[in-house]
Amino acid sequence: MWAHPPGWGRYHRRMCNRYVPPDVAEIEQLFHIGRGRGGTWSGREVFPRAPGPFVRLVRDSTERELVVGQWGLVPWFAKTPKLTYATNNARFEELGAKASYKLPWARGQRCIIPAASFDEPNWESGKNVWWRFRRADGLPWGLAGLWNTWTDKETGERVESYTMLTLNADTHPLMSRMHKPDPKLGPDQQDKRSVVALEPEDFELWLTGSVDDAAKLARLTPVETFDAVPVL
Repeated sequence: MWAHPPGWGRYHRRMCNRYVPPDVAEIEQLFHIGRGRGGTWSGREVFPRAPGPFVRLVRDSTERELVVGQWGLVPWFAKTPKLTYATNNARFEELGAKASYKLPWARGQRCIIPAASFDEPNWESGKNVWWRFRRADGLPWGLAGLWNTWTDKETGERVESYTMLTLNADTHPLMSRMHKPDPKLGPDQQDKRSVVALEPEDFELWLTGSVDDAAKLARLTPVETFDAVPVL
């Protein structure tokens, strides 16, 4: 049985807050990883501020590497890696303006977050019913993200971290059903969110392309791609 991490309640609205990575062998096979570093992640599910795996380019190279870092991006200006605000999800529409994300986005610090499945809350029954989202073709998800390496100026400690990108999904036939609606807002004003799922043929362009190239890949996933069921 999974349990909420400390402070989880502050993050639950309209955001992805738990997912399950594939095992290392599956990640290496799907993403053609040349080498990896950075330790391991514990357990099956990853929650905000916990360690999780992500794929990025090796510095000054087109080779990919598997890195383990904190799910919750630590920006360059942070005084400590223990943030008091949530950075596990980043609104794609605001990447160029938000202080925490604008430099990683401009610098091309894009990553792919492997996920066997991710969970979202459904409130259509009047209470929270978790739904689990897998790909209908059986492949793992490759979710779009940004990464950053934060360095402690006093100790030299380096902390790897990442954030998962989201898009407005108010018009999506499946993802618009997730998360608790705000009764004060209309159906097209809820700002329901969806993760940004990349197709395998787009992995290379997401990692190596320009900012404009990457922006064109940020789109909602067709409903037929999903295998989504309530978690009983």
